[in-house]
Amino acid sequence: MPRFSPTTPDAVVDHVVDRIDTVDGRCVVAVDGADAADPVAFAQQVVTRLRADGRAADLVSLHDWVRPASLRLEYGHEDELSYRTLWFDYEALTREVITAVHTRDRWLPALWDERSDRSARARPRTAAQNQVVVVAGPMLLGRGLDLDVTVALTLTERTASRLTPEQLRWTVPALTAHAEHGERADVEVRMDHPDRPALLVER
Repeated sequence: MPRFSPTTPDAVVDHVVDRIDTVDGRCVVAVDGADAADPVAFAQQVVTRLRADGRAADLVSLHDWVRPASLRLEYGHEDELSYRTLWFDYEALTREVITAVHTRDRWLPALWDERSDRSARARPRTAAQNQVVVVAGPMLLGRGLDLDVTVALTLTERTASRLTPEQLRWTVPALTAHAEHGERADVEVRMDHPDRPALLVER
């Protein structure tokens, strides 16, 4: 039976940063979580702490790696299978961020502007020798991505439904189904109460 220990938001960030600091050289971190768990905001806190500690760190939002609307909405605006398999361009993320950070000196922070449905026109960035890139968004785990540290921000389905805008609640079953079949994260945090998170200490 999994055992969780109540903690504080700052302590969770400290724990994740300590885990990242065990990786020498360049590091790609995933903060996996439904949008309702606000993985981007959490990832930004991690990036801010890393920078304060003197390490090169940047944030990548998975929502900047969506496929064009003509592809992701091909089967309708509320197709759960499309959301799980077609919505985000994990292949491009792998090529332009994860592999690029690990093996090349330049990587791309964004590919597609979800609101305008146009190219993000982002400029490549240079990866420092101690570069950390934190990728944040839904359904990152279980994709076979070459990640150095993985963090999962979890919600019960009931909480996810309550915190998700009505027009996007159709995504909650897809997120739940993916999480049930996904891989375990290095760090798992229950975020049903963001001001009182709970850290998994024993599976």
